[in-house]
Amino acid sequence: MKRFLVIIEESKTGFAAYSPDLPGCIATGETREEVETLMYEAMQFHLEGLKEEGLPVPEGKSFAEFMVLPETASA
Repeated sequence: MKRFLVIIEESKTGFAAYSPDLPGCIATGETREEVETLMYEAMQFHLEGLKEEGLPVPEGKSFAEFMVLPETASA
């Protein structure tokens, strides 16, 4: 089982998702749930394509962390 970080961003028309460890593997959808489903399918398709081409399947090395910063005073 492999694990990959997926970044999901809200856009003007819905949501977009990508994985930093799988360049070119992206998905877009109208809802967050839809983009999560489509990204999962895109990742499976991407990895199957790499295997069929005899290319190495990368390891998931990216990670994310939320940083909490104090609010700055207004000028």
